[in-house]
Amino acid sequence: MDLVTMPEVELERYITKIMLDMGVPAHLKGYHYLREAIMISGKDMEAVSSVTKLLYPEVAKRFKTTEQKVERAIRNAIEVSWGRGNLETFEELFGYSADSGKCRPTNSEYIARIADKVRLDLR
Repeated sequence: MDLVTMPEVELERYITKIMLDMGVPAHLKGYHYLREAIMISGKDMEAVSSVTKLLYPEVAKRFKTTEQKVERAIRNAIEVSWGRGNLETFEELFGYSADSGKCRPTNSEYIARIADKVRLDLR
């Protein structure tokens, strides 16, 4: 089963599990935007190569908000998760974590890496 044919609710559940493990707090707006961005990117990796032109506008449209608010909320959610997420999960996904002293991944790195993990896991 691939991401395109997978039921939307199952995909959403799977991504939610990863995000919670990474410490993204569910009460943040960025959490919802991030999950949507990962779902879009998982189905179309082209979206992640152009976050400002394709991904943010699509997420903003779905949530009836602006691209700037989407970008900022996602950045904030990643920032929070970087400080409180499961270090082993970050090491496994990115090869480094907050403990290694490196700065957090960019929005597009974060989205692309999780979308890629989801695509590979669900093959």
